[in-house]
Amino acid sequence: MATTVLDRTTPTGAAPRRAPWRSPVGQPAYARPALLVLAVLAAVLYAWGINHSQYHTFYANAARSMTESWKAFFYGSFDPGNSITLDKLPGFLWPQALSARIFGFHPWALTLPQVLEGVASLLVLYRVVRRWAGDHAALIAGGAFLLTPVAVGLFRTSVEDPLFTLCVLLAAEATQRAAAAGRLGPLVLAGVWVGIGFQSKMLEAWAVLPALALVYLLSAPVALRRRLAHLALSALVMTAVSASWMVAVALTPAQDRPYVDGTTNNSAFSMVIGYNFLNRFSSLGVSAASTGSISATRGGGGHGGGAHDGGRGTGPSQALRSQRAAAPGHDAPRAPQQITGSGTSHARAGRHPATAALPRHTARGGGPGGFGGGSQDGWGKMFGPSLASQTGWLYPFAAIAVVCGLLWRRGRPRTDRIRAGFALWGTWLATYFLVFSAGSVGGHTYYMGVIAVPLAALTGGGTVALWRAYRAGGRRSWVLPGAVAATAAWGAFLASEFPTFLPWLAPAVGALGLAAVALLVLARPGGPRTGGRLALAGLAASLAALLLAPGAWAVQVFNPAYGSSGMGAVGPSGMRGGHGGHGSSKWPGNGHGKGGFGASTGQLSAEQRALLAYTTAHRGTSRYAFATDGWNGASPYILATGAHVLALGGFSGQVPFPTEPQFQHLVDTGAVRFVLLGTGRGAGTPFGGGSATTAARIADWVRTDCPRVPASAYAGPHAPKPARPGPGATAQTLYQCGPGTTDGSAGSRAPHPRLAEAAARNAPR
Repeated sequence: MATTVLDRTTPTGAAPRRAPWRSPVGQPAYARPALLVLAVLAAVLYAWGINHSQYHTFYANAARSMTESWKAFFYGSFDPGNSITLDKLPGFLWPQALSARIFGFHPWALTLPQVLEGVASLLVLYRVVRRWAGDHAALIAGGAFLLTPVAVGLFRTSVEDPLFTLCVLLAAEATQRAAAAGRLGPLVLAGVWVGIGFQSKMLEAWAVLPALALVYLLSAPVALRRRLAHLALSALVMTAVSASWMVAVALTPAQDRPYVDGTTNNSAFSMVIGYNFLNRFSSLGVSAASTGSISATRGGGGHGGGAHDGGRGTGPSQALRSQRAAAPGHDAPRAPQQITGSGTSHARAGRHPATAALPRHTARGGGPGGFGGGSQDGWGKMFGPSLASQTGWLYPFAAIAVVCGLLWRRGRPRTDRIRAGFALWGTWLATYFLVFSAGSVGGHTYYMGVIAVPLAALTGGGTVALWRAYRAGGRRSWVLPGAVAATAAWGAFLASEFPTFLPWLAPAVGALGLAAVALLVLARPGGPRTGGRLALAGLAASLAALLLAPGAWAVQVFNPAYGSSGMGAVGPSGMRGGHGGHGSSKWPGNGHGKGGFGASTGQLSAEQRALLAYTTAHRGTSRYAFATDGWNGASPYILATGAHVLALGGFSGQVPFPTEPQFQHLVDTGAVRFVLLGTGRGAGTPFGGGSATTAARIADWVRTDCPRVPASAYAGPHAPKPARPGPGATAQTLYQCGPGTTDGSAGSRAPHPRLAEAAARNAPR
């Protein structure tokens, strides 16, 4: 009797398992290994120096608070006491806070999610481009994205845009699948991804909608009525997901949640629409004054930017932009920060050793990255050296590719996949390019990450399309050499704007461009030396000419003299940053991120530790360790210890929280016993509000009615003598208020007249 023995290692009818480094069937053998190399290189570039990360101070405070309680996690509270939120939606911080809950609160734990989001973005971009234009286009697009300086800087930075960029890419991937088969499910999923992106970057996420809608309308293989119905359903889902947090906040009683920063009416809708959207276009005459948000005038298209409020209290002025160097719409240089305890100040000064590598326009008064100059204001900002050197090396090639891709596909069926892809990336690029040209950028180079995506995709797909036209001969064969020549000339010009940074770079780009064009012309079908190898050499030289300069910028993350700025900028045009990136270069001088919004190690000075110990020991049952007249005064204590510190006036100092009656109630009930004034950026004065702000009036009352706590009371008999504050800062002074203070304290005096008047106005009748 015969016995059949089955092979236990190979199930019947099952295909052999493919190793993850081997390409799937139908793809070139080198495709998957090349993709893995790109992913590994991306991880190295994004994570390099992560162990030396710095906190992105303003956002890191919220991340720390979000690790203290789930209430703070949901609302994105700035402080652990859940007094006030960030002036942004908290979605982008949720991954950071979860990472900190898992690994502990460290700078690298907050940076790690951005690294993972960056690698995922590259992989999703590869997937979308491969479906559209093939394996070679996808590999070129992945390489271009990897070597785009702003992409490298973006995914090393603890800000909103990494998660936002990944979400809109995932939305594009889902839309691509929906358009290929006319299916509703993937299109609804695209709406979900845009909604999640909204939780990270608010209305900027909706700017991708024209591109996604156009692709589905143009190419989905179903009837027009069904296409419109599918888009309407997807839009409903997207709107619901986008508005979910704002609706939840609106439905929660104000006393049960933090105050919404950036607003005068405590409304999340005002914060999103007015403060974070309309304010970006104030130079076009758009006003957010009627939306219930803090109003600001910021540089954008049309007027060349700059602050125009003149210190009249109408909105954050130049000083606000100088403080908020890592948040949308602030672009001026910062005053030296005074980092002190009560009664002392220490200004930082000095000169960065690599300032000689700044662009030419800096010598004429403009700062790199737009700090203090007009290079990131006005309609031409996208072509200025500070932004173009980070994201715009491929402008000419991408523009030529999208024009040719659309023109050459005329007459094809409506569902043509190649034309739909060019429409997707071209509309994406044009929409965001117009938005950033018209609105405020103000030094925030990481905004450009969403521009780097279509530029990389068009470079990949365009290279394949132009190469095919080149090999086919005829008049179209001249387009590839022309595109390479134009892009190499543009790249050499940009590189020459930084004459002392890699002085060989501009000539090298020019030489490679000339060599590539010469080889392509010689090997052109019908040319003097038609040949496959010569043409391939011309193609290789072309890619080298296109990517050499951005690659030279991108690898500066390994160079301690430049590193990354924390503003998404890498290389010389971003060297004045230092705002919560890792491996970041310092500001001229010794400090990261002067003005308080920059980077921080999260360590308290000896004076700060003594001050916190004193207020903690003497606070009794107070809710807060102390209150302070600016968020940056509270920041060191929140970062280092998670202390409950009340920051008056929100980020800008102009937010009417707490109100004067509310603050007096906090003092009278013992919830606030100590107040630290003179944090350098508080009380509204630097923001144009002056004494008109609620925070300034509260500070005036504290100085008038609360006794001063001498530094020797908490720093000991050897406390340093007060130093004269430097420009833009004041010496910090601790005051004791409320019940239990010494004779003559606020607890035993009549309220300040202005507070009494405000209390009378708000008293129940």
